[in-house]
Amino acid sequence: MILEMAMESLFALVDAFFVAQVSADAMATVGLTESVITLVYAVAIGISTAPMAMIARFVGEKDDASASRAAKQAIYLAIFVSMALGIPGLIFADDILRMMGGSEELIATGVGYTRIMFGSNVVIMLLFLLNGIFRGAGDAAHAMRALWIANLINIVLDPLFIFGIGPFPEMGVQGAAVATTIGRSIGVSYQLFILFGGRSRVRLLFNEWGLDWNMIRRLGRIAATGAGQYIIASASWIFLMRIIAKFGSEAVAGYTIAIRLVIFTLLPAWGLSNAAATLVGQNLGAKKPERAETSVWRSAHFTAALLAFFGLLYFFFSEQLIMAFDSNPAVLEPGVTSLQIFGLGYIFFGYGMIFSQAFNGAGDTRTPTLINFICFWLIEIPLGYILAVQFDWGLAGVCWAVVMAETIMSVLCLILFKRGRWKLVEV
Repeated sequence: MILEMAMESLFALVDAFFVAQVSADAMATVGLTESVITLVYAVAIGISTAPMAMIARFVGEKDDASASRAAKQAIYLAIFVSMALGIPGLIFADDILRMMGGSEELIATGVGYTRIMFGSNVVIMLLFLLNGIFRGAGDAAHAMRALWIANLINIVLDPLFIFGIGPFPEMGVQGAAVATTIGRSIGVSYQLFILFGGRSRVRLLFNEWGLDWNMIRRLGRIAATGAGQYIIASASWIFLMRIIAKFGSEAVAGYTIAIRLVIFTLLPAWGLSNAAATLVGQNLGAKKPERAETSVWRSAHFTAALLAFFGLLYFFFSEQLIMAFDSNPAVLEPGVTSLQIFGLGYIFFGYGMIFSQAFNGAGDTRTPTLINFICFWLIEIPLGYILAVQFDWGLAGVCWAVVMAETIMSVLCLILFKRGRWKLVEV
């Protein structure tokens, strides 16, 4: 799972590297679009939480038939939701960029990127969902290979479509969206090949695809709060990006580069949290709650130590890292500021991530949803506005608000995890 997320993080970094060479507006387009498209990621991750938790529990109970049935119904759920999100995003792409504070010049050059990303969201949804099925079954190697295939193809195609190398058209920032969509589509094809080919513990046969409303309701109950949990977190980034847009495209570009570097190290740590979630679900299904708890604590300590190391690296070498993407002083300064502040609070990101995913692995998606609402909407967004605008801290105010909110979230997750009610959750 760590290797799976490492490739996903490298993909985000490579995208940023090539797009930053186009222009500050191009980088800002990616930042503004992704602050909204993360809502799609949030729903995808939330929906994938449901089959991951249920399949892990069924696997622990050695009930492979129910695991397969849950996987099939989850695919129906993902396709329906992706259509509901993708069609409005495709139609109103320019309005989305305008709402986020993008200039008319930025909209004119970047709206194609936004349209492609929203229009292809069914691929995003299936990629997350099918990997959730693999994780729940304990087939982490298949999930890893799917993302490696998708992102290696994206890395190769990125410069070809962005800069028009050889027979490929020069598409600028839109080329990044095209490369991403092609790569992820091939990744999904690989996932389906494994599931239909009987190479996974969860098998998708060509028959028995009728709607199972009871299973869909069970999945929907977990998925609704799971998606809500990530939507709350992602929506907070939309509001924060809207505040940052007040300070110009260069500030957005610098902040976006810093976030991509943060994602580069956070996603492998997310792989650890996914492993912890799978072990929680499988051990609860096997009636071994003590082993589930031990798995979480070991994952949390290891993740915190890993992120503490990267936090120090970001704090002391922020200028060199940002300059590798863009040496423009107007972009460099906000990028360095963002990376240094995030580095100071990095250790807390790890604990919050592991404990939150442990709840999800148990099927308790309500607890992290409530915590996210308190920390991100009641604390992070108001605090970000007050520090950035009212106290005139600018971009630094937004970054400090993020660190404070993440720290509070980690403390709340720790307290509730130690109470142990997640061990009693039924799925």
